[in-house]
Amino acid sequence: MIIDLNADLAEGFGAWRIGDDTALLDLVSSANIACGFHAGDPLIMDQTVRQALARGVDVGAHVGFPDVQGFGRRVMQIDLPELAAMVVYQLGALAGIARRAGHLMTHMSFHGALGNMVAADAAMADGLVAAVAAFDPRLIIVSSTSPAIEQAAARCGLKVVTTFLADRACGDDGLLVPRKQAGAVIHDPAAVVQRVRQVLTTGTVTSISGKALPMRAGSILLHGDTDGAVALGRLIRDEIIAAGGRIVPVSQQRPQA
Repeated sequence: MIIDLNADLAEGFGAWRIGDDTALLDLVSSANIACGFHAGDPLIMDQTVRQALARGVDVGAHVGFPDVQGFGRRVMQIDLPELAAMVVYQLGALAGIARRAGHLMTHMSFHGALGNMVAADAAMADGLVAAVAAFDPRLIIVSSTSPAIEQAAARCGLKVVTTFLADRACGDDGLLVPRKQAGAVIHDPAAVVQRVRQVLTTGTVTSISGKALPMRAGSILLHGDTDGAVALGRLIRDEIIAAGGRIVPVSQQRPQA
C-alpha cells in the first residue's frame, strides 16, 4: 500500500506563526503551501519551501479566497473569471518561489470555503480546473472526494488524487460537512486514528450519519493549524506503517486504476 501524508503549511503571516511547520515537515511526504490569500506571505512561503526541499518533501499551492482575517473559511461571492485569475496568481507565486529555491511545485489544492464550493459546484470546478490546466497541465490536483472536480480534471487531462481529511466528517454524498455543523471537526485523536485505520484496511469511511462510503484515498491530510497536529501526525504515520503502508508523495504514485 502506497499513500501520501500531507499537511497544510506556511499558514502564518508576518510575525505570527500557526502550527509547527518544521516538525510536521519531518513527518509528511508533501506539503500544501498557503500562497498569501488566506494565509502566508512571501518570506514564510520561501522558508517553508526550502525546508521541504531539504527533507525531500513535495510542495504544492494551497489556494484560497482573499480572506486573511477569516483564514479563508468564509464564503465570498466572486465572479468566476476573477476567481480563476486569483487561483492562477497564487499558483504563480508558489511556482516562482519554488523555482528560485531549486524545488518543483508538483500539485495544488483548494483551501477552506473555496474548496467546499468548488467540490460541490460543477460550473465553478470547470472554470477553476481549466485555469489550473492552462497554467501547468502537469500539476496534480489533490482534493477531498468531489465528482465535480474529478470530472472537470478528466476533461482537462489533469490527474486528481483523493485526499482523506481524517479530522473532518463527511456527508452521505461524500462531501465535507460544513465546519459550522456539529460534529464536522473531529477532535479526539483516537477517533481520527480509527478513521485512518478504517480507510487503510477497508477502503471505506463512515459518514456523519453512519453510512459506510467507499474511500479510495491516495493521500491523508493533516491540518497544520490544529492543536496537537504534530502528535496527531506521528500517530497517523505510525498507523500507516503498522498497516504495511509506505508513505510516498502523490507525484511519485501511479494513477489509480
